[in-house]
Amino acid sequence: MKKSTGKKLTHWLLTAVFLVLVAGFSLLDQPIAQAQGFSRVVALVKSELSRPPLGSKRMPTPPASSTEPETAEVPPPVRDQQVAAPTPSTTTSVRSEVAAPVESVAANVKRLLETNQCVGCNLSGADLKDMNLQAANLEGANLRKADLERANLQTTNLRSANLQGADLGKANIAAANLRGANLFDADLEKANLQAANLEGADLQEADLEKTNLTDTNLEGANLRGAELEDAIRSTGIMTRT
Repeated sequence: MKKSTGKKLTHWLLTAVFLVLVAGFSLLDQPIAQAQGFSRVVALVKSELSRPPLGSKRMPTPPASSTEPETAEVPPPVRDQQVAAPTPSTTTSVRSEVAAPVESVAANVKRLLETNQCVGCNLSGADLKDMNLQAANLEGANLRKADLERANLQTTNLRSANLQGADLGKANIAAANLRGANLFDADLEKANLQAANLEGADLQEADLEKTNLTDTNLEGANLRGAELEDAIRSTGIMTRT
């Protein structure tokens, strides 16, 4: 009971001191000092009044409870990165243009012997001496300077073939199709061209000595400069000069 009375007296005493200070500052003539002093006194009294009486226990202020649920921060969605397409000036081409492989003459000869045909293939300078190529399909083939001596070319298709400078001496070319073929400077000595089709063929400078040209179609063929000595010819052979 005594402690409570002491606390009250202390409180009232502080209040009385406050009032005295206020009255004293109000008598000052300097307005600036008066205002500053008055504000300090007010702050001091407020702090004293808010302080609990001596000996009393201050209750801890409970932490403010938040009514809103805590939400975890969600990182912003990661946008898909757009990768710029490389420009032709900054890229290095890894693709090289590869030319189609060209088969060798030996490979073409092998194919001819296996299949009896080699249309438009390269047989330039090929050694086909004494070979049996009867009824073979060699249309448009390149047989330039090929060795076909004594070869069997009976009924063979040599249309538009290139036989320039080829050796066809003593070859059997009976009933073969040589329409439009190039036989410039070809050696056809003693060859059998009976009933062969040489329409429009080029036989310039060709050696046709002792060649069998019986029933051979030479219509439109060019025989300028050709050697026809002792050639076996049918009547009415037309030659281009």
